Amino acid sequence: MFVVAAETVAPRRSTTIYPFLLFNTETSTVTKILIVGAGYAGFYTAWKLEKWLRSGEAEVTIVDPRPYMTYQPFLPEIAAGSIEARHAIVPLRSHLKKTHIIAGKVTAVNHKKKSATITPEDGAKYAMEYDHIVYTAGSVSRTFPIPGIAEKAIGLKTIEEAIYVRDRMLNDFDKAAGLPPGPERDRLLTVVVIGGGFAGIEIFAELRSLASAILKDYPEITFDDTHFHLIEAMDRIMPEVSLKTSQWVLKNLAQRGAQVHLNTQLRSAAGGKIELSTGESFDADLIIWTAGVMANPALGQTDFPLDERGRLRLQPDLRVADDDGPLQGAWGAGDATAVPDLSGGGVGGYCVPNAQHAVRQAKHLAKNITADIRGEGVRDYIHYNLGVVAGLGLNIGVFQSGKLVLTGYLAWLAHRGYHGLAMPTFERKVRVIWGWINNFFLGRDIASLTAYKTPRASFEEYAVRVR
Repeated sequence: MFVVAAETVAPRRSTTIYPFLLFNTETSTVTKILIVGAGYAGFYTAWKLEKWLRSGEAEVTIVDPRPYMTYQPFLPEIAAGSIEARHAIVPLRSHLKKTHIIAGKVTAVNHKKKSATITPEDGAKYAMEYDHIVYTAGSVSRTFPIPGIAEKAIGLKTIEEAIYVRDRMLNDFDKAAGLPPGPERDRLLTVVVIGGGFAGIEIFAELRSLASAILKDYPEITFDDTHFHLIEAMDRIMPEVSLKTSQWVLKNLAQRGAQVHLNTQLRSAAGGKIELSTGESFDADLIIWTAGVMANPALGQTDFPLDERGRLRLQPDLRVADDDGPLQGAWGAGDATAVPDLSGGGVGGYCVPNAQHAVRQAKHLAKNITADIRGEGVRDYIHYNLGVVAGLGLNIGVFQSGKLVLTGYLAWLAHRGYHGLAMPTFERKVRVIWGWINNFFLGRDIASLTAYKTPRASFEEYAVRVR
C-alpha cells in the first residue's frame, strides 16, 4: 500500500526545466517515458531509445540510486582482482546524453493515474507523471531465515559487494600471515560460498584461483592452510549445463583444493561458525551468499499485477498485463518480470533471470515502445539460448551450447571473448580489455584498500589533539 500526498503532485500547467530540455507542460505533446532502474534492462532500454526515437518525439527519464550500470557477469573477476572495479560499470551521465537522470528511487507507482512517487537521494519525495513506464528494477538476493546469515554473510549482486569480498579476503591473508597456526588463523583462511548456481561456482572458483596465485607473496601461508567450501542443497551444481559438464567442474575444483558439499544445507552461520546438515562444522571469516534471487520487493508498492513469486506479469510483447489484457503504457523487462519464453527453453515457461535475456529484452522493448508511440504494431519477444559460459579462475572456464562443450583454456578464452564484446559501449570495452592485457604482463594487483571505509579516521585522530 502507498500514498501519494496531494501537495506533492506537480500540476500539468507548469514549466519544467531539465538540463537537456525546456518545455511547457500545458502545451507540450512530448511523450514522457519513465524508466525504473538502471541495471542491464533499464540502461539498454534508455540507450536504445536514444538511438531510435526522433528528436522531440519523447522525453526519457531514468531513476536509480546509483549513477551507473553494473555489468554483473564481471563481479567474480572483480572480486578476484582480474578486473578493475570502475571498468565494469557504465556511468549513466557519460553514455546517456539525451536522458534525464535522477539519483533516487521510485517508491510507489499508481498506474491508474500514471503517476510515480520519486524519492531522491536528498530532498523531499515528489510525484512524476508519465505516459509510459518501464519497470526494470531487477532482482535482489533471496535469503532464508538461517541464523547468522544476515549478520555475517554478503551477497554478490553489486559492485560494492565484489570490492568488499576482494578486500576482505586479502585483508584476512594479511592478518593470518602474522598469526601462529591455530583456530583463529584457520578462520581467517576459510572461505564459504552458499549456492552452487553459476554465480556461486564462478565466485568460488575465482577466489580459489586468487588464493593460489597470491601464496607466493605470503611465505608464511601454505596451500594446505587455505580452506574453500561451497554448500549446495541439491545433488548437483550449475543446472544450466549438462550433468557431465557439471561433474567436470566438480573434478576440476577438487583438484584445486576446493571442497563442494552436495545434498547439504546450511543450518547456521551464527558468529561465523558454519554448521551443516551433515553434522560438519567449522569457522569462516568470509561467507558469500549466492543461493538465489527474487524480484525487487519495491514491486509491492505498485498497483501492477504480480505473479505468485512477486514478479511483474508480462505478455510476450513485454507489456504489463492483468487478467483483462495489457495495461496501456506499462512495460517491463529483466529479472523483476515474468516474461513468457516462446523459445520453449525457459524454466516453468518463463525466461530465466540472466544477463542474456535482460539485454535482449531491453533492446526489443525499446523498439516496441518506439513503435507504440508511432502507432505501429509491437512484436513478441523470442530469443533462443546461445549457450552458457563461465570463468572458473585464470585460464580455466566452461562453455556449453547444445551438445558442444568446451572446458579449460579454450572455454576461458570464450568466456572473456564473449563478455569483452558484450560489455556495453566501446569505451568500457577498451578499459576492460586493456586491463586484461596489463594483468597478463604485470599480474594481479593484490593491494587491499580496506581503510577507505573509514577515510577520516587518521585526520580525526589528530584533529582534536590539544597542542
